[in-house]
Amino acid sequence: MRDDITSIPISEVFEPRDGCPICRLRNLLEERVVDYISGAAMMEPDVRQETNKLGFCIDHFQMMLKKRNRLGVALILESHLEEMEKRVFDGGLPIGKSSKKQAKSAEELVCTCFVCKQVNWAMERMLATVCRLWEKERDFRNLFEQQPMLCLPHFSQLIETASFKMSKKEVSYFSKAASELCRSYLKDLHSDVSHFIKMFDYRSNHEDADWGNSKDSIERAVWWLTSRNTY
Repeated sequence: MRDDITSIPISEVFEPRDGCPICRLRNLLEERVVDYISGAAMMEPDVRQETNKLGFCIDHFQMMLKKRNRLGVALILESHLEEMEKRVFDGGLPIGKSSKKQAKSAEELVCTCFVCKQVNWAMERMLATVCRLWEKERDFRNLFEQQPMLCLPHFSQLIETASFKMSKKEVSYFSKAASELCRSYLKDLHSDVSHFIKMFDYRSNHEDADWGNSKDSIERAVWWLTSRNTY
């Protein structure tokens, strides 16, 4: 596969052939954005203005806290909380928004995240690159088909992107390949979850009981359904 500035990140996440490549892509982008905002960027006025308005979701707050820069997070929170005071409660003025309007403003603001916005923007373009490489590069098509699985959310995103970015003929082939990756893993996963349940039957409850691959099947099922690990 010929590498260029847009395909190199795709190569990096597809080459390992381990787990869902689109999860790896999302994780890579999240890590880069969190590193960016946890560093000197947090003091850049234009970036700070965006984080003040958008804030962060719980997943990305947790990622930021793991960077162990609590002072940096506190600085971001200080100005973000000031922004919330202004936008939700009119800066605390005695005569401000009605409680209904305050609740509406709060609802809009709790659903935004600076990292999510950046990652979603990049993911949209990266998934379009996946579709382009599938159409143009035989080597990438082979690499795609060698992946062990796709999680359900990223299977959905890939098919949706392909419906806009690919010809009807290529969409059909691509969808079939993506569906096979997703469905084959689902079958194995369903079998493992069922086996896990059976192991609680008294007839299986003995020292030499064979759990097979079922012990972490609950966690893997949650990951496959959500694209997020619980451990």
